[in-house]
Amino acid sequence: MKRRLFIKRSSGLVAAIAATPMLTQASINNHISKNMSKNKQEVITHYVLFWLKKGLSEKEINDFTGFFEELRKVPNIKSLHYGKAANSTPRDVVDNSFTYNLLVYFNSLEDLETYGTHPIHLKAIEQYSQYWEKVVVHDSVLK
Repeated sequence: MKRRLFIKRSSGLVAAIAATPMLTQASINNHISKNMSKNKQEVITHYVLFWLKKGLSEKEINDFTGFFEELRKVPNIKSLHYGKAANSTPRDVVDNSFTYNLLVYFNSLEDLETYGTHPIHLKAIEQYSQYWEKVVVHDSVLK
């Protein structure tokens, strides 16, 4: 009887997960906002835009994601997300000129500073910096 109940509940969970849409930036921000209000803590964001060099092959552009996957290994990262520029409707305030963006959340400014000088981070920069022509970093404190 217990096994049947477990299977019944599990199949319902699988169906619910299958019906759940992919994570969107809005859902990520909503989740972080809820957690911040519960904990009354600040969250540090590290937002980076990358413009890759012109003339790279599609394979090289796609292989650049290895940079982000290496960065995931740095300790004290709360969460890490990356992606390509969206093909959103052009407007005066929209800048889709970058190739990739990176959004990393940290619990403290100390964690961000540790990340910035961590050997994994530095090695990844050394390995992948040959691909970019421009990088812009925005660090923020979310309340």
